[in-house]
Amino acid sequence: MSMNSSKQPVFPEAGLLANTTCQMQNRLSVFFSIIFMTVGILSNSLAIAILMKAYQRFRQKSKASFLLLASGLVITDFFGHLINGGIAVFVYASDKDWIRFDQSNILCSVFGISMVFSGLCPLLLGSAMAIERCIGVTNPIFHSTKITSKHVKMVLGGVCVLAVFVALLPILGHRDYQIQASRTWCFYNTQNIEDWEDRFYLLFFSFLGLLALGVSFLCNAITGVTLLRVKFKSQQHRQGRSYHFEMVIQLLAIMCVSCVCWSPFLVTMANIAINGSNSPVTCETTLFALRMATWNQILDPWVYILLRKAVLKNLYKLASHCCGVHIISVHIWELSSIKNSLKVAAISESPAAEKESQQASVEVGL
Repeated sequence: MSMNSSKQPVFPEAGLLANTTCQMQNRLSVFFSIIFMTVGILSNSLAIAILMKAYQRFRQKSKASFLLLASGLVITDFFGHLINGGIAVFVYASDKDWIRFDQSNILCSVFGISMVFSGLCPLLLGSAMAIERCIGVTNPIFHSTKITSKHVKMVLGGVCVLAVFVALLPILGHRDYQIQASRTWCFYNTQNIEDWEDRFYLLFFSFLGLLALGVSFLCNAITGVTLLRVKFKSQQHRQGRSYHFEMVIQLLAIMCVSCVCWSPFLVTMANIAINGSNSPVTCETTLFALRMATWNQILDPWVYILLRKAVLKNLYKLASHCCGVHIISVHIWELSSIKNSLKVAAISESPAAEKESQQASVEVGL
């Protein structure tokens, strides 16, 4: 039974088979799909395990807020790799014969819904995490008194509902998700755009994604500048060079990974929506942008969670051993990356430190 009866599923075989370049990349695409799915599932599984252990150890309000948002992000990435990767491998194993195994277009619709949700939800959650950290650094009093775990859970639920709504828009509008030119994945209609509704889906998805990236960039920039101001202007509140160094590096990594990985795909979809059939975007360009976006879901747990003190120390020792050069002292990594993230979100871990934080905020003009 089809998910909607207003339109029949589209299987543009003749036009797609003419695109010999995409067809010739079949074996390479299978390799990419298997590697992306395996690495993504393993890295996000490890991140989830670390988060669960950290949540049992740290139950302060500020830490709970960060852990809830981070957990939502890595769990979304995990299921995104599991569902999307599993369907993609099945499609390759079936020689991409959609007519044979998906005549009702149900699998394509599930694939498309999962693609939109698992793509948009992490971007929005990353934006929410950036906002939460920015508030914790620039206004620690408001953060410690007003932002509770209940509020964070509401934000987490709201982000998921918004992502689900965007993913279900074609179904609600009696449109089918379409098989894309490579015949390996499903998404909004990008090939035979008929009217404003097809353009709207693509533009809305691209707008929300680019907006999330912009908000994350702005909030992380404000957080980084604030940390530097506190470091250089408030001697009493200095936590050591490693504290600021690790936090600024993490913020830069978050911004760079998200922007580099997602911008090509979002811009490509916006370009297709604006230009329609006249769009110069090719199958190869779309596949490249899609793989770049997939890498963001692989790198998310490493940027947010796994870049810890123990990992950094081992990497430093390995680099020192291989290069034979003593660059910096090992003791510079005093705090783990996740501990820094949690500490920055709250600024302090004790009432006495909170008073010092408030004094430092006044000194730097926060």
